[in-house]
Amino acid sequence: MKMDLHSVLIQPLLTEKITAMREANNTVSFLVHPDANRVQIKQAVEALLKVKVARVNVLNVRGKVKRLGRFSGKRSDWKKAFVKLKEGEKLELYESA
Repeated sequence: MKMDLHSVLIQPLLTEKITAMREANNTVSFLVHPDANRVQIKQAVEALLKVKVARVNVLNVRGKVKRLGRFSGKRSDWKKAFVKLKEGEKLELYESA
């Protein structure tokens, strides 16, 4: 499936655990389109953010079932991508946050 590079990456993820991964392993994380694959994610990061990518790991996150009284609902499923950058590369996107 042909997908526009701008629609592959939805938003960067910033948590304490991901910040520790970024400092230790030069790995950043993104919320990505559910239909995107590793190749499309790598191409989007390299083209849009102008960095070299060493590896991409993808994780499908299942939405939790939540209740409010007797009513139950489900949060949306989503996809997370961990992108390991090559040696010497860094993102200015995370430096200002």
